[in-house]
Amino acid sequence: MSSHELPKSYNPGAIESRWAEYWVAEKLFHVDTPPTSDNVFDLLLPPPNVTGRLHMGHMLNQTEMDIIIRWKRMSGMNTLWLPGTDHAGIATQMMVERQLATEGKKRQELGREKFIERVWEWRGHYGGAILDQMKRLGASVDWQREYFTMDENLSVAVREAFVRLHEQGLVYRGNYIVNWCPRCVTAISDLEVVHEEMQGKLYEIKYPIVGSKDSITVATTRPETMLGDTAVAVNPNDERYKHLIGRVARVPLMDREIPIVADDWANPEFGTGAVKVTPAHDPNDFALGKRHNLPQINIMDENARMNENAGAYAGLDRFAARSRVLEDLDKQHLLVRVKDHTLSVGKCDRCKTIVEPRLSMQWFVKIAPLAQRAIEVVDKGYIKFTPDNYKTIYLNWMHNIYDWCISRQLWWGHRIPAWHCADCKQDTVAREAPKKCVHCGSVNIEQDTDVLDTWFSSALLPFTTFGWPQKTKDLEVFYPTSLLITGFDILFFWVARMIMMGTWFMGDEDKLDSSNEVGQKKLAASVPFREVYIHALVRDADRQKMSKTKGNVLDPIEIIERFGTDAVRFTLASMAAPGTDIAFNEDRTEGYRAFANKIWNAARFIFMNVDRAQESGAWSLSAFDFSVTPKASTLEDRWILSRFHAVTQQVDESLKAYRFDDAANAIYRFFWGEFCDWYIEIVKLRLNAGDSAADKAATAAALDFVMHIFEGSLRLLSPFMPFITEEIWHAIYDGNPPKKSIALAGYPKPSAEAVATDAESEMALLQALIVDVRTIRAELKVENKLKTPIEVHANSGSRVRDIIQANMNSVLKLANVEQVAFTPSSLSNAAGTKVSPNYEVRVVYEQKIDVAAERERLTKELKKFGTEMANAQRQLSNEQFMAKAPEKVVEGIRRRSGELTGLIEKITKALGELG
Repeated sequence: MSSHELPKSYNPGAIESRWAEYWVAEKLFHVDTPPTSDNVFDLLLPPPNVTGRLHMGHMLNQTEMDIIIRWKRMSGMNTLWLPGTDHAGIATQMMVERQLATEGKKRQELGREKFIERVWEWRGHYGGAILDQMKRLGASVDWQREYFTMDENLSVAVREAFVRLHEQGLVYRGNYIVNWCPRCVTAISDLEVVHEEMQGKLYEIKYPIVGSKDSITVATTRPETMLGDTAVAVNPNDERYKHLIGRVARVPLMDREIPIVADDWANPEFGTGAVKVTPAHDPNDFALGKRHNLPQINIMDENARMNENAGAYAGLDRFAARSRVLEDLDKQHLLVRVKDHTLSVGKCDRCKTIVEPRLSMQWFVKIAPLAQRAIEVVDKGYIKFTPDNYKTIYLNWMHNIYDWCISRQLWWGHRIPAWHCADCKQDTVAREAPKKCVHCGSVNIEQDTDVLDTWFSSALLPFTTFGWPQKTKDLEVFYPTSLLITGFDILFFWVARMIMMGTWFMGDEDKLDSSNEVGQKKLAASVPFREVYIHALVRDADRQKMSKTKGNVLDPIEIIERFGTDAVRFTLASMAAPGTDIAFNEDRTEGYRAFANKIWNAARFIFMNVDRAQESGAWSLSAFDFSVTPKASTLEDRWILSRFHAVTQQVDESLKAYRFDDAANAIYRFFWGEFCDWYIEIVKLRLNAGDSAADKAATAAALDFVMHIFEGSLRLLSPFMPFITEEIWHAIYDGNPPKKSIALAGYPKPSAEAVATDAESEMALLQALIVDVRTIRAELKVENKLKTPIEVHANSGSRVRDIIQANMNSVLKLANVEQVAFTPSSLSNAAGTKVSPNYEVRVVYEQKIDVAAERERLTKELKKFGTEMANAQRQLSNEQFMAKAPEKVVEGIRRRSGELTGLIEKITKALGELG
């Protein structure tokens, strides 16, 4: 091994692409199907859209998933992280249509078949961009199992699922009000509609009563829809209108007679208390129309332009029609009043066009039976949510769920396997294209032109990707998956629907009886995943949500090019606490780039000493066994070994609870704050000992421990910072490591026996003494090159003197001390002194003491300790706190209170001596 194997400066760009390519080329993360599921940990990557590019949300999601899967893999489990992309029906079709528009073409000119060929061609050129980015970031997925939701095997499974649901009466077709996007020209689900508060108007319009001079005034926010009115509704208990119930009104501008009906839906306190009823253009009116058997008049086409049913307004855009209708009503003196009114306006989540409720023939999933099962598995704890408040959010939504509109008026996607008969008007739903209608035998049939909602196929992925509907070995071993990590934004789009589909198709479908123990076991085994971890949002440094309009969107690739992938990953991990949004700050990333540099420099220092020791014959890499813990012969060795195992335990517990922040910060503090800043500095004394046999033995013992802890620390850090740890780990083994990758090496296992609390407390005392001496020297403005003597007074009952004497060389070197003198007398009255519960230490420095500065320093210390004492006394006098606090916590506060009393007395006395 040579330190020259690692360049002097750490350059992440130089190593990351090389290792990323190596991991893929060597198929390091491919897993053959094991015989059983006993030691399996698997998770499904939320499939990014084929149109997508990596954003910070992806980066966080993939960082957390990669940390977990690498940790589990290194812990000895058979791990599978399954990657894939989603065909993203609307998004992809829009992308290709835009491309066609630049050529002056429309999809309708190409025809369906040619257009779909064009989409596949587009996908071949551009569709893998986000997966290429994932490879560059080193995501340890099984690339040999990569899928695309339009793959033939998955398309077969989608058709099978649709047909089975139809056979079970859970898929039906009908004319219903749907959310219609006039720009995307398709129905969209409730979840794809975002509601925004907007300032609008409430219009009061007079409808004449037929056969009299009376009229009834209705209130509406959408006056253009009156062209399709088929009734006026009033509340049956509204005294103002009881005499009009059953009468007939005339629709202004259309000269159509409509009934006045009584219905509880009409709210006497809203507007005038009378509402117009347009069953074809409002979901509530649609339901009211069903109750009263009202006609349904559709007045708009698929582009939200008025159709022939709108009379004189045919051909106008809906908003242009609104203006004309209002003008005409005003001319006829039928527009009574216009009021300002705040509206909740539904917009298409994708293109932000105002959604139009529209009567349309669509396919739906009858959701109640599936939802009931999906509620039960969460209620019974078969699926666990973290943070657990998402369980309540999920259940609330599931208890109020509506039937799911699964048809989309697109060409790109899984085409609905239903054929309409032109003769008997019935549908034939089949796995393969039928030759004739199953109802009447006619050959005059044509396949439905609609495709399925993208989320329908995505909801099946936890089992279709493993071979369903076939009973494959993969399905037996890998289903249910262990964990799903995803964002809140697709909790209902995807997570809930996977649970519904998984528990249905993998739970004996309509034959499951969960009322007995056998049924409950089947139900528990049917879930698509055992746990769901919902990660938070990544916001900007000011905690603002990132958006293009605000100009605060961060491009993770650009940040990675500046700081390196490892630094960005570590930034996200160090801030990723369950339920807390991340305020991404590049200053933090700069700090973790420095952390990587610190590790790099530590490696170069260690390798330099290894080279020197091998040249002198003091130590041999080939003879060293990394798997065996060396004998700890010094305090620093026992301490660093204890800390290593304590931190390993903390990381293990934190990752189990998805406390990525706690795990990352524990490693950071250990690697930099303890291993590099303290242990390496102390151990330098033994590495630079000399050439005698005793010196060489000391060097060998030191290198044994340095190499053992350093190699273990790299493995501990590896899931968080895979690139730098891979590079250094290979260098440690001089290019001949025991595994192809550190990612395949064992993750450190905590040992309770290795934790030495006595060594940790002794080392803490030494560290405190050294820090105190450094602080005094800084306050006295002692030059760094000048070594100074110190005096130490050990408090009664303290082992300070023994500990210092046993580690004298460390104190002399790290505190820059010339000699240590122990005194039985208190030093608290002397200038240049620090007092602590265990000792008093004074830097002996001949320079005249600045009395004012010393008084200021002691006053600050007195204030600090006084505040701490007041807090302790407040807690100890709080009966509620004392009743609830653990005994160890109370005892610790009492002990600290006693220490503070002594410290305050000493500082007060010292201030008095200064005069």
